[in-house]
Amino acid sequence: MNVHSLTMHELRSLLVRKEVSAVEMVTSFLERIDSLDAALNTYITVLADSALENARSFDNGVGDIDASPLAAVPLAIKDVICTKGVRTTCGSRMLNNFKPPYDGTVIERLRSAGAIFLGKTNMDEFAMGSSTENSAYGPTRNPWDTDRVPGGSSGGSAAAVAADLCSGSLGTDTGGSIRQPASFCGVVGLKPTYGRVSRFGLVAFASSLDQVGPITKDVEDAALLLQVIAGYDQRDTTSVDHPVPDYVSGLREPIRGMRLGIPREYFLEGMHPDVSAAVEKAIRTCRELGAEIIEVSLPHTDFGVSAYYIIAPAEASSNLARYDGVKYGLRVPDAADLMSMYRLSRSEGFGPEVKRRIMLGTYVLSAGYYDAYYRKASQVRTLIRRDFLDAFQQCDALVAPVAPIPAFKLGEKTDDPLQMYLSDVLTLPASLAGIPGISVPCGFSSDNLPIGLQILGPHFREDIVLRVAYQFERAAGCTGRKPGALPR
Repeated sequence: MNVHSLTMHELRSLLVRKEVSAVEMVTSFLERIDSLDAALNTYITVLADSALENARSFDNGVGDIDASPLAAVPLAIKDVICTKGVRTTCGSRMLNNFKPPYDGTVIERLRSAGAIFLGKTNMDEFAMGSSTENSAYGPTRNPWDTDRVPGGSSGGSAAAVAADLCSGSLGTDTGGSIRQPASFCGVVGLKPTYGRVSRFGLVAFASSLDQVGPITKDVEDAALLLQVIAGYDQRDTTSVDHPVPDYVSGLREPIRGMRLGIPREYFLEGMHPDVSAAVEKAIRTCRELGAEIIEVSLPHTDFGVSAYYIIAPAEASSNLARYDGVKYGLRVPDAADLMSMYRLSRSEGFGPEVKRRIMLGTYVLSAGYYDAYYRKASQVRTLIRRDFLDAFQQCDALVAPVAPIPAFKLGEKTDDPLQMYLSDVLTLPASLAGIPGISVPCGFSSDNLPIGLQILGPHFREDIVLRVAYQFERAAGCTGRKPGALPR
């Protein structure tokens, strides 16, 4: 039995029945990381020693396995979430040696639930990117085709799950950075409602958009992880004190009689025909499950990219001002004066994409341009949010593609930032509106590349999103398929 290929809930069941030990579980994943990750580059930091030490503690009876929902489950963490005493780089040279003095709230909650951390995963620098090519530690490669990107910015997390280099992972989603890589890598990725999961300990990119969420092998695992990390946190001023339902038990409820909306604006001219075919087949599957399918309109969808790439860089410009070589981050030695130290530290510490977004954000916030750009983008954001609120008056959830194309080749879009930005055109609106969304595998391209189905729900209705995804997953049977080029 290949322990590393199992889901989180399958692993936990084996452990409870004492059919496998925690050390055997962790060792299986570490050996696979050692064997495959040199080619895939999904991890920045591997925590082999501490993972084995924690596994031995479980096997020696430390902790209540029956009461721990993630008992000894080996997870990976995107390297943008603070882990006490463990290097947290954000994929940047700027934070190459940063070791946080505390755990983020989601890390605390995972530890309390019994999870074991295998390491920190690769990502686009400061979560700015759609391909994980912007990492200071080299690009991550897609396990389905190593000449292609895994998506971004949580590409390391998604690729690690797809390649069985962890049982599940945490990513972050600012404009699609969980859903798009999940789609490209053939796994499940959930962006919760903004405010559902604490951002305390998450290194900020765009504070009004960033959200932590699970990337897993199936929908049940996504529900299990969300159950652990969701909930109010007084240390996070954006956290919302809203009841957290039992996500796992709600999965089994059928979707017969539900109304699922199909946003006409999400079926773009020029969409890859394999994506259109896979999503249309998925819609037929939902109809066969008893859901009523209706067409809805989200009229301001076309403005999502423009609004996002004003709001997010503006917030990034403010958040990243702290990395100046004095308070935080890389400091270039032997600078001639204070200003040259600032300039050289930021020039050497940040990569090209981060610099581009800082400059764009600084520009739109500058005197004379704030009203023309940032204020106008914020108004458009309100219109996009209203579009979703109006749509959910007509239906229970929305069903759409995640991305207009399957995974593209490494280097294909790096010289054309606009084309890279447009790859997120179908995920950005939900992020601007703050609603929950999930990517679940729904098919494959003619090149055997995964394609994801995006399911979006009203604010704080992750239970609806998960329920639709779970029922679709069971009917479609696309989840669980492994990249053929990798050893089992």
